[in-house]
Amino acid sequence: MNLHNIRLENFRNYGAAAVEFDPGVNLILGDNAQGKTNLLEAIAFLGSGKAFRAQKAAELIKIGADFAQIEGDMFSQQREQSLKWVLFSGQRPRQIYRNGVKKRTSADISGVLNTILFCPEDLMVLKGGGAGRRRLADTAICQLRPNYEAALSEYNRILEQKNKILKDRHENPALLEILPEFNARLCQVGALIISYRARFFEGLGREAKKYHQLFSGGKEEFSLTYKTVSTISDNFAPVSELENCLREHLESHYRAELESSSCLTGPHKDDFDVHLSEMSLKSFGSQGQVRTAAISLKLAQRDLMEKESGETPLLLLDDVLSELDPGRQDFVLNHITHGQVFITCCESDRFTKLGKTIEIEKGTVK
Repeated sequence: MNLHNIRLENFRNYGAAAVEFDPGVNLILGDNAQGKTNLLEAIAFLGSGKAFRAQKAAELIKIGADFAQIEGDMFSQQREQSLKWVLFSGQRPRQIYRNGVKKRTSADISGVLNTILFCPEDLMVLKGGGAGRRRLADTAICQLRPNYEAALSEYNRILEQKNKILKDRHENPALLEILPEFNARLCQVGALIISYRARFFEGLGREAKKYHQLFSGGKEEFSLTYKTVSTISDNFAPVSELENCLREHLESHYRAELESSSCLTGPHKDDFDVHLSEMSLKSFGSQGQVRTAAISLKLAQRDLMEKESGETPLLLLDDVLSELDPGRQDFVLNHITHGQVFITCCESDRFTKLGKTIEIEKGTVK
């Protein structure tokens, strides 16, 4: 998988820009707030339709402009392809094109341009709340399994409706009559999500363990544990069995949910924990251990995607190396020798021999 070029119009702080990329390492240089991360975001958005720093697509449009366009050419799935997105500032829906043909949803371009993003915020995701870790996992699984994204969207839609019922039932008690229907559907879709996550975390933990062992010189034993509802004793059980376990857990929380007016149990509460030699990283890990584990997880994610698709996803490193000590920098650099890589940084001294250098200044490619 290789991105040849990208063309931007009214994207973030770019008025108009066209960039050609090296098939190996691309070093994106510039001072802070010049547009380096914006370029990485455009690359990630091109393949997924998701922006890692924006909640709404309208936020990606240059201030004062009515639309933004992201377009690129790539070699993927054994052939030359192109992708184009057109975003609008009003209510007009975004447009997606694959090889010049208009598509309905981002699912229609799944697998054309896979990316793995590693940014400074990821270094601390293992120390923060469960929401960040769920988001990390969900983003990865959506790329690996297109059907997962549909299931996740459906689950969140049902969850929102159930929470509304629980909140509004004080004014309209009759709403509780339809609550069992929402619980049943929530368990059906939730069981599918848990099944996807269990298999993903098993593979992620296995691959990350290999990297962390190299990283730590074999001094620490890496393990990853997926945590879901307590009534599930086997995360790999058939989906029908997982559904029954979810139902049992929901029923046991019925009174508590009425009192809190919110859904208290289900995969929207899932989490995972990393242990190093049986010590919880979230609770006791040092800053260096957290960074090492986070890097191992990202490299493991890239390996999983490569094994699944037969192609190496693009690796996007956003100002991450400056956060690492020289030893960890060397480890990362030694493990990006294959596939296409994009690295943003302010100082080039250490990385000038890696590949092509692209300089950015005030949204302009020099």
